[in-house]
Amino acid sequence: MANNIGKIQPAPIIEEMQKSYLDYAMSVIVSRALPDVRDGLKPVQRRIIYAMHHQGMHHTARHQKSAAVVGEVLKHYHPHGDTPVYEAMVRMAQNFSMRYMLVDGQGNYGSIDGDSPASMRYTEARLSAIADELLRDINKNTVDFTDNYSGTTKEPVLLPSVIPNLLLNGASGIAVGMATQIPPHNLGEVCDGLMHLIEHPQATVEDLIQFIKGPDFPTGASIYDQTEILAAYATGKGRIVMRAKAEIDETTAGKMQIIVSELPYQVNKATLIARIADMVKDKKLEGIADLRDESDRKQMVRIVFDLKRDAKPQSLLNNLYKHTAMQSVFNVNLVALSDGVPHLLTLNRILKEFIAHRQTVVKRRSEFELSEAKAREHILEGLKIAVDNIDEVIETIKKSKDAEEAKLNLMKKFKLTEIQSLAILDMQLRRLAALEIQKIEDELKMVQETITYLEDLLAHPEKILKVIKDELTKIKEKYADDRRTRVY
Repeated sequence: MANNIGKIQPAPIIEEMQKSYLDYAMSVIVSRALPDVRDGLKPVQRRIIYAMHHQGMHHTARHQKSAAVVGEVLKHYHPHGDTPVYEAMVRMAQNFSMRYMLVDGQGNYGSIDGDSPASMRYTEARLSAIADELLRDINKNTVDFTDNYSGTTKEPVLLPSVIPNLLLNGASGIAVGMATQIPPHNLGEVCDGLMHLIEHPQATVEDLIQFIKGPDFPTGASIYDQTEILAAYATGKGRIVMRAKAEIDETTAGKMQIIVSELPYQVNKATLIARIADMVKDKKLEGIADLRDESDRKQMVRIVFDLKRDAKPQSLLNNLYKHTAMQSVFNVNLVALSDGVPHLLTLNRILKEFIAHRQTVVKRRSEFELSEAKAREHILEGLKIAVDNIDEVIETIKKSKDAEEAKLNLMKKFKLTEIQSLAILDMQLRRLAALEIQKIEDELKMVQETITYLEDLLAHPEKILKVIKDELTKIKEKYADDRRTRVY
């Protein structure tokens, strides 16, 4: 084999093309296009959030330049261009793209009209409050870390994620030979569905749809055909019809109007208005006298159609639905990575995968906290021995020629470990006051109670499930909001 180094090796071109293409395809699928079922993030999104966490850009901190985030991501984690990183970050800050924004942006982050965001040197950002829930307990050995592309630092394989982000914000992406199109959902409904599944592991899609009514888009609007929604959840594929919210109104002057206040998800408002204007001009839509966009800068949609006196409002509205993007189809394709492999998933499996993920996180967190608590208990037991025998301890230290000898003498005389002896030598004199001694005893008692609780928790998987339920309840209380999309 060594003799072949540096030499050209002949290989069948078909085999080589197949191997190279498959390697490329899997790289795109795993490293770029598809989200992980556990934290619901693509690699670039995960790296942006972790880089912001690493820079201290949490929701309680001040906003910082977006360019600083993009630079940090490129420097340490994402070996690609700055444009896709900034585009991914922008999308996480758009209230018309994300049901629950993960980035709290400041400045021009684009609009529902398709306007481009300002350059990264002008905008500012920080993590949103709910994004911090994706990172909760990341420093407690809850997830695995891997080397970054240059081997200079570590990055998380996934985030601990207390929230079921894959369903909350959905995902879209085109890989090689496959694509994903997951709609966003309502947090309160998904939490209810998860808690029901924890209590009833054999629950069917029909059971879960009593809690998770259907997609809940950030732009509102209406969705139709519950049978199709059920089929999409049961098979992982389906077509969901979305309709703009439109009302027929009469002005004080007696003129009829159609007012559109909500658009289907991912519909470009400016393109829609231009398309309708062209249809009116070409006489493909009859009965519209005037068309105005009265939407405000806060992305509140208001499109007004002034109708001619002989127009039939309901018939015209039906034509708008039929011939324009005021009625659109969301093609559901629930594809995500599970154990690093792409799968077409059902609603049940997505929820079960998230519950299994949280079980692993809670178990690893409890093991970490138990280890920390036992280490602290060990030190406190040494300090308690010291304060119970303080005169002898002081005499032993005084008679020792240096710190090393003092450490060894304490270990020998009081049967202490090296860690306990060092803690005693580091103890400040103020810890000898009566109240400080009481604090040591109180802390020791509290730590021992924590150890008992964690050992019991780790010994009973059903109690871990209860912890997961309690955490979901708190998440729901903190972040749940009303459904925006009506289901018919």
